[in-house]
Amino acid sequence: MKRVITAFILLATTISASAQVSYQQMLRERNAQAPRYEHPQSITPVEGTNKYMRIDFNRVLLYDYTSADNGVEVFAADNQLLSFVQSPDGSMVLYDELNDDGSTPRKQIYRHSFTSDFKLWVGDNRNSTVATFGDVRDVTFSPDSRHLAMSFDNNLYIYTIADDKLTKITDDGRWNHIINGTTDWVYEEEYGFTKAYAFSPDSREIAFLKFDESRVREFEMMRYDKELYNKAFRFKYPKAGDHNSIVELYVYDIASGATRHIPTGSTSDQYIPRVGYTPAGALFYYRVNRLQNHFEVVMVEDDGSQRVIYDERDEKYVERPDHSTITFIDGDRFIVREETSAGWFHLYLHSTERGRLGAITTGEWEVTKLVGVSKDKNTIYYLSTEQAPEERHLYAIGINGKNKRCLLSNRGYWSVYPSADMSYFAAEHSATDCYPTAAVYDAKGKEVRSLMVDAPTTATPTYQRKYSSFTTERGDVLSYYLIYPEDFDAERKYPVLMTQYSGPGSQEIANRWTTDWEETLARNGYIVACCDARGTGYRGEAFKKVTYANLGYNEVEDQLSFARHLASHSFIDSERIGIYGWSFGGFMALGCSLKGDGMFKMAIAVAPVTSWRYYDSIYTEIYNGLPQDNAAGYDNNSPINFADRLSDDTRLLIIHGTADDNVHFQNAMEMCRALNRAGKQYDMMVYPDQNHSMRPNDMINIREKMVSYCLEHL
Repeated sequence: MKRVITAFILLATTISASAQVSYQQMLRERNAQAPRYEHPQSITPVEGTNKYMRIDFNRVLLYDYTSADNGVEVFAADNQLLSFVQSPDGSMVLYDELNDDGSTPRKQIYRHSFTSDFKLWVGDNRNSTVATFGDVRDVTFSPDSRHLAMSFDNNLYIYTIADDKLTKITDDGRWNHIINGTTDWVYEEEYGFTKAYAFSPDSREIAFLKFDESRVREFEMMRYDKELYNKAFRFKYPKAGDHNSIVELYVYDIASGATRHIPTGSTSDQYIPRVGYTPAGALFYYRVNRLQNHFEVVMVEDDGSQRVIYDERDEKYVERPDHSTITFIDGDRFIVREETSAGWFHLYLHSTERGRLGAITTGEWEVTKLVGVSKDKNTIYYLSTEQAPEERHLYAIGINGKNKRCLLSNRGYWSVYPSADMSYFAAEHSATDCYPTAAVYDAKGKEVRSLMVDAPTTATPTYQRKYSSFTTERGDVLSYYLIYPEDFDAERKYPVLMTQYSGPGSQEIANRWTTDWEETLARNGYIVACCDARGTGYRGEAFKKVTYANLGYNEVEDQLSFARHLASHSFIDSERIGIYGWSFGGFMALGCSLKGDGMFKMAIAVAPVTSWRYYDSIYTEIYNGLPQDNAAGYDNNSPINFADRLSDDTRLLIIHGTADDNVHFQNAMEMCRALNRAGKQYDMMVYPDQNHSMRPNDMINIREKMVSYCLEHL
């Protein structure tokens, strides 16, 4: 389960309606106040150069990292560009654009996946596209720029550019049965990728995954779509304890057209969440067991034999690996970002032949991201929490773990986007008390040029956000922040809204600038409070994994402790405390409002999980084990099993979209059933055909509903 909403807070007020500041009004004002800048996230580094490209409406412009020019046009489309990828040799561009009527050719499948109409443009043939591919997905150039691979209707294809020839690599793809080269729903959602194939470095072969979904049970989601007769959308969704897809690994030889099967172990009840090649051309894949407490990286030798080059185990779980868990720096050495050895995420140097060579970083803090490796392979750049858990700073360190230095030290939160060889990087910086800025830096952390469109401002956000911590009755120290009204008076009493997510490994207490609901609330006379409970991230493995096998128990206890802590303040009205959450946060809002026995005057739960038995296998089982083995961990904390504890003094609103493919509408319906049987009164807002994030159609409406509900009941 991925966090959908960063910190959307409900609007409440204690002043007259005519004087209220709305969220949209606040947003307009903040957008007018905040300086504009070229967003580093939109930058695409160009391999082998100190240049980058970015989209400017229908054009692609080329810039130098070191000079502030207007950019050189390298490509122009007819309409607004949605994406572009340059071929490795720089001679071609693959792109998709809006249709002539302004509509999008993209057709969303799930959260990350979509098909689109992609076009191939060759640099010396500026006035025409070479080829167009309709309704395809996951299109990629081969390293030698001679081919494109893509997926269509669950089959994998390769297109030879010089011959204008499209070849079908697989032919057994079928909806809700077989998927080739792309992932199924649960891999996409929980492992965060859709392209399940990789070219070898010499472009001679393609390794790809095949998902056999035939044993996975179908979930049926009703679609209304303003039709006279509604239709059911059926897709494969493995719930906790049920069958997953059987995933197999294959390699296709481009020259011969032959496909060979690569065995991945003696059991099919496992995960293969990545496949790739080392810089030396050796095939490797990730392997994770069903309980997700054993993670291996397996390398396939030229003779077909296999060996494990990395092995990580934990009695509870190994955090889900992604593409950045393993970073190869040459044919033999690779860097691992790993948690279990020290109890904190750190970087370790490994060899495919000699195993672990040593730790690169150490300490009771966490490396949050490996940013890059210097061209000479001797220096590692990473972001970490070393200065404070709620901050991110960029460090450089020798690959031998020596000569560590902080390159970006200003207090706050840094996001870094490196050039192709880490000679330069673009970075964004913000903090609670300063607006975001962006600039280009060299490898030593010296600013080369600004990316600001407007001059940076010394003005600060008008609300006050203050960080603190408290100790619970159980002795746990928890961090939190409070956002105060602009005219805060410690002699007055203020209503307070608790906002939280609380999911495993997440973080809400971060020293970064945001433009969400908090300032609106503060400007309307409310205090907003947020606390990271046990189970959240960036404070060490012990703090995070204490919730294992009992998901939702410690987290609820901590939020209830936080509510009691808030109520002890003389400036807080203990009779007017509300709680809100979305997704996992919605699960928490329900759990707290029910177990709080009247502590909360109001609660809003958006798209909440109401029983972990209803949620997917990968996410749920890593934190809670299998329901067959841990029934109590699934049922004792499920809000539907203590609906009778809803106090008559707590006003509850449940909000859900009927087309939520992530947290199914079933969750809300079963919560309603339990509340109805318990004779409880509650309110509900339903969004027909809307997904988990309510985007894009009902983003504003849902917030307006939450605003009005909070105004009336808190």
